[in-house]
Amino acid sequence: MMLQFRTKVCASKQDNKIGQNIKELRHKANLTQEQLAAKMQINGCDISRGTLAKIETGIRHLYIDELKCLKEILNVAYEDILKS
Repeated sequence: MMLQFRTKVCASKQDNKIGQNIKELRHKANLTQEQLAAKMQINGCDISRGTLAKIETGIRHLYIDELKCLKEILNVAYEDILKS
């Protein structure tokens, strides 16, 4: 019998802040998580609404290609997404 252990990954303060920034910018653009995820998919980022929700809550890290995609779709500077 094989035992499986799950570890809970705690988000860093920086991940939480980036997620909050993305959520605020998404709201300013009047987009839902579903709409933003769809736009990201059209632009080549393989992301779901659920993954976007995890990024916004700081549970999941943001990858470089996703950062670039968000910058282009939301029409903001990198600093707007990454500011602390």
